[in-house]
Amino acid sequence: MSVDDKWLLIRNYDLWAHLTDEEYEELNIVPNFIEAPKGDYIYFEAFHHNKLYFVKEGYIRIGFIDDSGKEVIKEIIQKGELFGQITLEKGSLNGEFAQAYKTGVSLCAFSIDDFQKLLQKKPSLALKYSKQVGSKFRQVENRLMNLLNKDVKSRLLDFLWQLAQKHADPTANTACIPNYLTHEDIANLIGSSRQTVTTFFNELATNGLITYNRQEICFPDVKKIQNPATVA
Repeated sequence: MSVDDKWLLIRNYDLWAHLTDEEYEELNIVPNFIEAPKGDYIYFEAFHHNKLYFVKEGYIRIGFIDDSGKEVIKEIIQKGELFGQITLEKGSLNGEFAQAYKTGVSLCAFSIDDFQKLLQKKPSLALKYSKQVGSKFRQVENRLMNLLNKDVKSRLLDFLWQLAQKHADPTANTACIPNYLTHEDIANLIGSSRQTVTTFFNELATNGLITYNRQEICFPDVKKIQNPATVA
């Protein structure tokens, strides 16, 4: 793949759409395009990490190993999203891993130092980046509040609503989204068990609130997922 082709792949995304050729060169992205097969770790126990990553294709699992040796998944990153040292603070990923998930992945990487230099020169990029980071932190805060204040079914409904907002037309009454998460994944992300998530999925399907298969999850009426009070 040529340099121009590699740049075109990320210029399709709003965060990078207005960078000049010279600014791409400053990020030093081209030598840091990464292709990794399913199951490979992009980083593991990243104590001295200094990179940001942008996902061009595929999915990334972000997690850590707890004190009992159990793998805990914090987030599933997908195409068009950033991960790594998103706070721009070196050494903030202690114990975290990032792993290619479901399929191979295609990434571009760049150092915090190069990115910070570009942010200083490009206020519009800094604003877009701060909005992305702010949105990510709000999602984390929302998950924490849900864990503290909502039961499992309400957490599942909220999680499905967030997925619908992320992937579907927000003005539509119906929506279908890619089904790239297993019930085990969802259980990890909402603080439940796989069996409980499966039970509630089947209940939602029986009540006509969702239909799903291995490829997609569909919502005949998105508003009913948005408002848990409408769900018996």
